[in-house]
Amino acid sequence: MDLSQSINRDIKQFLQYVRFEKGLAETTLSAYEHDIRMYAQFLDSQDVASFADATLAQGRSFFETLAEAGLSATSRSRYLSSIKHLHRYLLGSTRITKDFTEAMELPRSKRLLPDCLSVEQMHALLEAFDGGDAYSLRNRAMLETMYACGLRVSELTGLRQRDVMADVELVRVFGKGSKERIVPIGNEALGWIAQYQNAARASLIRTADTDDVLFLSSRGKQLSRMTVWNVIQDACVKANIELHVHPHMFRHSFATHLLEGGADLRAVQEMLGHADIATTQIYTHIDRDYVKEMHTLFHPRSKQKR
Repeated sequence: MDLSQSINRDIKQFLQYVRFEKGLAETTLSAYEHDIRMYAQFLDSQDVASFADATLAQGRSFFETLAEAGLSATSRSRYLSSIKHLHRYLLGSTRITKDFTEAMELPRSKRLLPDCLSVEQMHALLEAFDGGDAYSLRNRAMLETMYACGLRVSELTGLRQRDVMADVELVRVFGKGSKERIVPIGNEALGWIAQYQNAARASLIRTADTDDVLFLSSRGKQLSRMTVWNVIQDACVKANIELHVHPHMFRHSFATHLLEGGADLRAVQEMLGHADIATTQIYTHIDRDYVKEMHTLFHPRSKQKR
């Protein structure tokens, strides 16, 4: 079945987004594509030409069709998860103005904790680039910034030089739906940004108009998600880190390390740009494990025999 140009475009761009920013495994990507194309084919059968035109009633009708076809609750739950992720992406990209899937609930299940690097692993990854040439300087400054500010990869690549307010140690970030937030940035990241700007950025300029983009590609343009992905994979090789590291892991690690260090949950929510604190609270599960470990190790009565 031939899908509309609009729907095909949205599916393609969504899959690129989850591949390069979320770092999903190929099996998960295949499942996403299968589920979303089934959903898209159903919409097409209802004469819906774009995801923006789909309604809550049609969404519910799709799941009624799946149930009638004999799909288990687990399989239907996976479909809903895939479709929710798609609609959330489309809303953040302003392709749709309202996400009706928010009114559709998943069966309760144990929530998986986000992947996270240890502080030592993160340091090794950042130090994989020593700043010996223009690209090494750019890569080091880029990764330092992503970890220092907890940025999504799209937020990182969208940074302009004017967004870095070095004198007050703040960065202006434009997140999902172009929502602006101000995030602190430490001296380490600022130092590498300054080195990159002073010694490397000019050598990457290819045209008169760079649109003030901070981190430039080899063509003097804004970096692509794939380039950021490749830089991280290169850093993993150099640092001998054999984990499956993806760009969003920097954001997960940023939040977890802050909370483990005693940061206030609402402050971390503000820095991440989460509208709902419940989104940030997933990181407190990791933090509670850490606190429990500290209690076991150091409380004088925690290891007494009963």
